[in-house]
Amino acid sequence: MGSTHPPSRAEIEHAAARLRAGELVAFPTETVYGLGANALDAASVARIFEAKGRPASSPIIVHVSNMEMLREVVAEWPAAARLLAQKFWPGPLTLVLKKQSAIPALVTAGLETVGVRMPAHPVALALIEAAQIPIAAPSANRFTQLSPTTAEHVRLGLGARVDYILDGGPCTVGIESTVLSLADGDAVLLRPGGVSRPQIEAVIGTISQQKNATVGAHPSPGMHPRHYSPRTKLLLVRDGEVPQEGAGAYLQLHGPPKSEVREIVAMPFDAAEYATKLYRTLHDLDSRGFDWIAVDTPDETPEWEAVWDRVRRAAASDG
Repeated sequence: MGSTHPPSRAEIEHAAARLRAGELVAFPTETVYGLGANALDAASVARIFEAKGRPASSPIIVHVSNMEMLREVVAEWPAAARLLAQKFWPGPLTLVLKKQSAIPALVTAGLETVGVRMPAHPVALALIEAAQIPIAAPSANRFTQLSPTTAEHVRLGLGARVDYILDGGPCTVGIESTVLSLADGDAVLLRPGGVSRPQIEAVIGTISQQKNATVGAHPSPGMHPRHYSPRTKLLLVRDGEVPQEGAGAYLQLHGPPKSEVREIVAMPFDAAEYATKLYRTLHDLDSRGFDWIAVDTPDETPEWEAVWDRVRRAAASDG
């Protein structure tokens, strides 16, 4: 269940005060719920890693509410960044750029770059404005598990590990932001997300893509081979070829299952609508004791790139 009304001004001010005091605050963005800490305070950021069980090799995105705050976070602001921010900020696009020295090494996995974005959710922007500090915030869940798209998902997933939760209702984008590096003069897609590759290329031209990081610090969050995973075994299937054993659920896109399943969920044919529904659906099915969840795989086209990335990582093994 989500809130039917936005948080009050007093609730936002209370959350901002707790952030300034070094506490962890979960808050809504248009993508997923974030687990926020003062991005300028290494001790506060360390609590994020502890709460999530997150490895130090995975950097954390920093959220800002205005361009003045951005200058506290990034040391360079190239023309491509300016053009993309004009087009997509506030919104689900994270830009990786050279960092300011004020940003602790823990935030950036020891790298000289930092991912930064301006979220489009009014509660997120109001919280950052009230706190008057950039907020470091990965998704508000345990590492590699399903990202939360409601406050209830945060409560169930993190419990007492989070000090305060701002309930802003369900997230509208439903999957994490796109992460694009501009740090070395080239535009490199590190993680597909809420802004598609064609949308970016329409602004700055052709971009390249970096494959999974295997050793050392990752240039972006979301590059661990297994990520965004329900506890229930998740399978990618084609042509309705679901397992014949066990009680399963099927996320149908193209066609019906060829064997009996306990539940069929019809998924949208529009990639953005599918993304909004994906985590919410997986959270629901994950709580109901199925033996497996089979996903009728989407097409491998640019508009489905982010959804494909999420379901592929969700189905991956830890090995």
